[in-house]
Amino acid sequence: MRILFRITVLCLFLFTACVKDKDEREDIDAPEVEDTYVKDNYNKQEVSIEMRDGIKLHTTIYSPKDTSKPYPILMMRTPYSCRPYGENEFRTKIGPNSHLMKEGNIFVYQDVRGRWMSEGVYDNMRAYIPNKKDNTQVDESSDTYDTIDWLVNNVENNNGNVGTWGISYPGFYSTYSTIDAHPALKAASPQACIGDFFFDDFHHNGAFLLSYFRAVSLFGTEKNKPTDSAWYKLPSLGTQDQYQFFLDAGPLSNLNSYFQYEKPDDVSTSKSDKIDDVFWKEIVEHPNYDSVWKPKGLIQNLKNIKSSVATMVVGGFFDAEDLYGPFETYKTIEKHNPNNYNTMVFGPWDHGRWASSNVKNFVGNYYFGDSISLNFQRDIETKFFNHFLKGTGDKNSGLPEAYMFDTGKKKWSSFESWPPKSVEKRAMYLNADQDLAFTQKGNSKEVFVSDLKRPVPYSEDIKTVFTPRKYMTDDQRFAARRPDVLVFETGVLEDDFTLAGDIMAKLKVATTGTDADWIVKVIDVHPADAKEQEEGMQDHLKMSNYHMMVRSEVMRGKFRNSFETPEPFVPNKKTAVDIKLQDVYHTFKKGHKLQVQVQSTWFPLIDLNPQTFVPNIYKAKEDDFKNQTHTVFNDSKIEFTVLNE
Repeated sequence: MRILFRITVLCLFLFTACVKDKDEREDIDAPEVEDTYVKDNYNKQEVSIEMRDGIKLHTTIYSPKDTSKPYPILMMRTPYSCRPYGENEFRTKIGPNSHLMKEGNIFVYQDVRGRWMSEGVYDNMRAYIPNKKDNTQVDESSDTYDTIDWLVNNVENNNGNVGTWGISYPGFYSTYSTIDAHPALKAASPQACIGDFFFDDFHHNGAFLLSYFRAVSLFGTEKNKPTDSAWYKLPSLGTQDQYQFFLDAGPLSNLNSYFQYEKPDDVSTSKSDKIDDVFWKEIVEHPNYDSVWKPKGLIQNLKNIKSSVATMVVGGFFDAEDLYGPFETYKTIEKHNPNNYNTMVFGPWDHGRWASSNVKNFVGNYYFGDSISLNFQRDIETKFFNHFLKGTGDKNSGLPEAYMFDTGKKKWSSFESWPPKSVEKRAMYLNADQDLAFTQKGNSKEVFVSDLKRPVPYSEDIKTVFTPRKYMTDDQRFAARRPDVLVFETGVLEDDFTLAGDIMAKLKVATTGTDADWIVKVIDVHPADAKEQEEGMQDHLKMSNYHMMVRSEVMRGKFRNSFETPEPFVPNKKTAVDIKLQDVYHTFKKGHKLQVQVQSTWFPLIDLNPQTFVPNIYKAKEDDFKNQTHTVFNDSKIEFTVLNE
């Protein structure tokens, strides 16, 4: 039970406690203090706060026993439960980090509308409603406003200042709090925040993240009354080999039975004994970026953030779940609210790892250094909240605009803007003979066969994971040595080469079919004499010639021109496909090589493209899936954002 509490506290997916993801280290959130610290130093209160439409939301309040001074309120709203329930049951850790907990703050947790002990109907990424006409129109912004209003007027000994934070889905709610913000809201830190479900988590550029298969039920199983126990069932694959499971399962339509469940007594449906998972039904019935997905996106609603709310967006460069959200959240606020205090922090972390208490900082096999997360918590996160909730609250916080970790040099840098001002775009061409160079050499092409019975794995590990994470820094030698993966590589670098910003792959391709996925990976090839790590590496790997994945992304080909209106390829016709890869800050060090891999399957991270155009892949049949021959022309290029130091 203690592990479950810790994971919830850190806002990592609650379901990882139900089905342990071996990508994650067991001690990710080991407590820094004795288990009784919170109980010894805080009072706990549970209340139901009524929203403007009459719905009551379960809210837990931890207030310092020391009442010699007023405290600000720090709040996290979550769909993952604010348990343990009961005023005599205490968490072992509260707040974003132990420093803020020990200093003393009022910490508030709330089950969002329709989840756990709160009333109402849950809507997965509820759409924002601008210009609300009456109290019947509610969204997460109004629920946050009403909650803050109640808290500042009813919680004793508060100083009138409120901050919000959260990781992953709770990060989405933290972002949401800044829209139509309550006057008492002074600081918000969206962390690994979801921005749009068509580009975060469950989809990447139109491709379905099949690796998230079992996470669907967590969000789509209906309930109509408050509960302190899980009401959803998580599908079991019945095997430790997820690659083989999904290969044997065939088309996505064969998975529908996993998302039908017995009708609860409190759910009113048709006469059928089974009902469909609401979220899965949305996914299946809406394969394009349509009127269902667009309103759920939060990014487009960040154009008028009140200047009184300071924001600090936090993310991990190797976050497999949410890279799009944090980058786009920061950039959109920055673009449309230039006078606001808006900063960003990106470190060498996977999903939520900055909240870890570990001294050693790994992502998968790769070691980045000691105390990186601990120093962030003490020197950045705590300083941010203290300045805006306890201090002067002006823009002179002493923190940088962009605090970014160079994942190649393994050190922090501070910038006045992101991307930095001293960058330029430089393109490298995918030439013949596996050559990656700044100039196009001749006119050539590379051809490979995409065999859907033998798709390229995203990892060489034989395992079943709930949400894969370690692959973001995995050694890519296993893929480079396959005939259906194209490899392009520089010579040994004579000087450091630093990327600081996004990467744009501008492919020129052709296919014998009418659809295809295109995956581009940017890889740091270490030298043969690279020093071995003392610990953390899988036994079968060595740092010698390690092919570290730095960034990767997929584009479902039919969406190459529009996510709203897909279109087929013309067989054998040369076609442009652009793929935006999210930002990096990485130095390819002298003596290393920069490599690019191009492939068309990435299984079962993403679902298999039939390679024949179908209006809805979720309803594709067995005979739609065809092996095809793909071509990449050497006027294809990768446009890097290069830092001039």
